[in-house]
Amino acid sequence: MTNTDEPYIALAGVRKSFRIGGETIPIFSGLDLAIPRGDFVAVMGPSGSGKSTLLNMLGGIDSADAGEIRIGRSHLEQMGEGARAAWRAHGMGIVFQFYNLLPMLNAAENIELPLLLKPLGRKERRARVDTVMELVGLAGRQRQFPSSMSGGQQQRVGIARAIVGDPDLILCDEPTGDLDRKSANDILDMLGFLNRELGKTIIMVTHDPEAAAFARRTLTLNKGEFTEGTGR
Repeated sequence: MTNTDEPYIALAGVRKSFRIGGETIPIFSGLDLAIPRGDFVAVMGPSGSGKSTLLNMLGGIDSADAGEIRIGRSHLEQMGEGARAAWRAHGMGIVFQFYNLLPMLNAAENIELPLLLKPLGRKERRARVDTVMELVGLAGRQRQFPSSMSGGQQQRVGIARAIVGDPDLILCDEPTGDLDRKSANDILDMLGFLNRELGKTIIMVTHDPEAAAFARRTLTLNKGEFTEGTGR
């Protein structure tokens, strides 16, 4: 039986360091974190504070040196690379700062990519793509290529790709860092909708206090530790 009081995301005693040349650089020396299901958390902090490392560990891209990383019932620290890749394909979506779209594929084909890892027929894949494109305001642009889209439109494609598999968790790495203010606010409004209306848990790394204000709460990461910021 699941304990409903348990956080959806839990980090306990996480340690992480990197070797640069002959020197060991500590990033986290016992990081703890608890996030309930359905939260929208902005993570801020100076460059080099470990924000990207945190996202990589939560996404199963990188592993901790020690400690526990649990998301739902999945203990990422107990998984090998193959198991983490399978979990990543089915349990989460990632939104990148620079979109990471393949230029030779049109919008629909870019969005469809995560579904190719699932046992779905072509008809169902395309139906899902059409649904999320309408959700992010790109209905009718299935055949448009990234080179003919604005930054805001490309990021909408990136969000559609992140949610097309209906993941519980969305990780956002500076999702508005390459956008003008209006386009950024449109993207942040969309993330807020996904959180409020669809119940997605969102963790967003950002340097922008205006972007962080769209989240339910803000955590500041500094010297390998969290401090609670503002919330709403």
